[in-house]
Amino acid sequence: MRNEAAALIAAIRAQPWAIMPEYLEAIEAIAVRALAADVLQLLARDGHAERMPANLEAVAAVGTRLDGSRGSTIRNGNAVVPMIGTIFPRASMINASTGGTSLDALMHDVRVAEASADVERIVMVIDSPGGVVSDVGAAADMLRATTKPITAYVAGMGASLAYWLGSQASELVLDRAASVGSIGVVATTTRQEGADANGRRSYEIVSSNAPFKRPDMSSEDGRAAVQAEVDAIESVFLADVAAGRRVTVDRVRESFGRGAMVPAARAVEVGMADRIGTLESILSQGPGRTRANTGRSRALAAAEVELRLRAAQGV
Repeated sequence: MRNEAAALIAAIRAQPWAIMPEYLEAIEAIAVRALAADVLQLLARDGHAERMPANLEAVAAVGTRLDGSRGSTIRNGNAVVPMIGTIFPRASMINASTGGTSLDALMHDVRVAEASADVERIVMVIDSPGGVVSDVGAAADMLRATTKPITAYVAGMGASLAYWLGSQASELVLDRAASVGSIGVVATTTRQEGADANGRRSYEIVSSNAPFKRPDMSSEDGRAAVQAEVDAIESVFLADVAAGRRVTVDRVRESFGRGAMVPAARAVEVGMADRIGTLESILSQGPGRTRANTGRSRALAAAEVELRLRAAQGV
């Protein structure tokens, strides 16, 4: 069992994540059933776990099941697509245990909504700490390319990968108590320094021409290799957010939290989101704007925010 747990942790750490760091620790703890881990007690205090079933029930209650979807509903021409919990590329044992979103299922539902003659607008309901970066680039491109307008509504937390995806929407609306941000990429690893509790020590030999296949994080070269990998993914993250929000990459880098979470009012002020609202108000107002018109409006709003920031800085 100990070796199986170590293998599972190694698999989790084998890929970069766009997620709040404490949630990555929690996923590892849950994976080995370390349910008394301090990090789980920390996360229990942030209210995310308690909000998850309520958010899913809210999505289920807003309308009828969207034909062909895996978990979305439809009301007044709005397809309501949930993005709740940790985001994984596909359904897995871990996201089944932790209550999360399969990116594959999410994008399936977006495609169904895009193709449905009954759907005029897609509404993504978000409360997520982020997730695995695998396939996110294609998902972001697809969200930006939809012909139907998308409104992303953050009910609680729109962190890291969840913000990466939510920022691609035509409009980003926040609950007044919501927060968004945590823009960045994290990678973790471990290295055995001594014998384990059974007196065993693991050894690994990497082929001569692949020194960075398993970088030695205790060495400067090893850390530099991993740093280069996460920085490269972060560059894609920043570029996608900039494209989705119609601002410059420099603006995202300097004003969008620098890795921190940003509360709703401040997020709207700096251009990370468009406005504060409620899910009911979004669904009640009807689809309204087209994606093209929304894009022009957002570009004008972004330019206005940019001018205000420059004026405040005396530029």
